[in-house]
Amino acid sequence: MIVGIPKEIMSGEARVAATPETVKKFIQDGMTVLVEAGAGVKSLYYDEQYREAGAEMVGDAEHLFERADLILKVKEPLFNENVGKHEVEMMHPGQFLITFIHPASPVNHNMVKQLAARGVTGLTLDSIPRISRAQNMDALTSMSTCAGYKGIIMAADDLSVFMPQMFTAVGMLKPANVLVIGAGVAGLQALATAKRLGAVTYAMDIRPAASEQAKSVGARIIETGIPEELAVGKGGYAQKLPEEWLAKEREVLASVLKDMDIVFCSALIPGKVAPVLITGEMVESMKNGAVIVDISIDQGGNCEVTPAGRKEVIHNVMVQGIKNIPGLIPTSSTWMFSQNVYNLVKYLSKDGEVALDLNDEIVRSILVTHKGKIVHEGTREAMGL
Repeated sequence: MIVGIPKEIMSGEARVAATPETVKKFIQDGMTVLVEAGAGVKSLYYDEQYREAGAEMVGDAEHLFERADLILKVKEPLFNENVGKHEVEMMHPGQFLITFIHPASPVNHNMVKQLAARGVTGLTLDSIPRISRAQNMDALTSMSTCAGYKGIIMAADDLSVFMPQMFTAVGMLKPANVLVIGAGVAGLQALATAKRLGAVTYAMDIRPAASEQAKSVGARIIETGIPEELAVGKGGYAQKLPEEWLAKEREVLASVLKDMDIVFCSALIPGKVAPVLITGEMVESMKNGAVIVDISIDQGGNCEVTPAGRKEVIHNVMVQGIKNIPGLIPTSSTWMFSQNVYNLVKYLSKDGEVALDLNDEIVRSILVTHKGKIVHEGTREAMGL
């Protein structure tokens, strides 16, 4: 089997789907690996390293897509301006694609239909099930870890005060107060990072189990008073609250926001728009110089005034809506992502070829297009099929 690693073409994307380390593993497993020249440069993995690992370097993206049986990418297929073609147009029947397709997102519906029409078998990394045997394939969790860490570093960089308590010759300065809303993977990493930097950490999550995990990393819990049966949905994920309970959650938040120096927003509901928990009026009540990092911005954001894709001072508060935070630490995030992808390919392969077991829970969860059809349940629902 020939594995193709193209250069990512999304603006600002610095990651790549394979490292020289995982290339070497693929080759040891009997596969041939093609890497587009310069694919790893932005994440500090260089052509010579890939070559030494046994990869064949390819100068032309179209040639790579043409030859590969399996394409590994970080981001969904896009229009390649250098070639003058959409990446899907360069793909062929029977080819496999593994990447973050985000197939349920309306902006990707046309691209998903094109994948099906081309006869490409698309497998999406954002649907890996949260089960024990899939943990080492779960790229979404890996990228959430990166976002939690880097998001707090970004907040600390914009903060006008120290994070830790400081004892000086002229007096004592209090530590920063950091509130994390949504104690999932990213939220827990944000809490741990803020704690390491010396901040006093607080966590708020409508799910009791998530609150317990936040407590285990040293956070003080802000109770919402929301009944568990309303808060927790399938698989332990948060579910959409009725409007009256959402209003109560905002009331609780409003009472504590004025004391916070950093607010890290990562509250998400699977397959739905992120709940708006912080209004513009609540931002106005915050300390001058406070920082909000809203990593849920791809799903609309938890803060009503978060600027998508950038940061802006609003009511004397720095509000960050930076997207693709994992891409801001590209060497580490690429290393984690590439390990996840290698583990998934190894799981799906038999005798050096991809062999899909359509009865397998992992395969069923991630399969988007197959034999000319769109088969992903969430995508079909979002498309009204």
